[in-house]
Amino acid sequence: MDTERLSPDLAQLNAWCRNTLGEHLGIELTEVGDRTLTGRMPVDHRTHQPMGLLHGGASVALAETLGSIGAQLQVDVRKKACVGLEINANHLKGVHSGYVVGRATALHVGRSTQVWEIRITHEETGVLVCVSRITMAVIDLPPAAQPQA
Repeated sequence: MDTERLSPDLAQLNAWCRNTLGEHLGIELTEVGDRTLTGRMPVDHRTHQPMGLLHGGASVALAETLGSIGAQLQVDVRKKACVGLEINANHLKGVHSGYVVGRATALHVGRSTQVWEIRITHEETGVLVCVSRITMAVIDLPPAAQPQA
């Protein structure tokens, strides 16, 4: 096999989030597709801002988690890594409780960059809470980080 992509096994992908910001925020990956990745995050004391609403930074953390992992699933993990280059977010609706669901969709998967759109909705109502876009740089792993054949 010429390239080695990560397996889209949810248990394995969720294990990636252990001991990270994603785990601290309660992010759980729930569905993986060819060029999509879906996950959910609780709206609770970990993700609230002082007024009791979902913190915009928590929404961005969910978006970056989904976009970054989704991007990494598109490359040969023995030779390449995907790192965030730019992210933006429009916060459209406040949420007090429950869960939000983010769905990352690849808009562009190139050799040196990827662009992903992440739409975050309230799980119970389906109301659009945030729209984010992340640009990922696809970089070569340094030789010391590449697995030896």
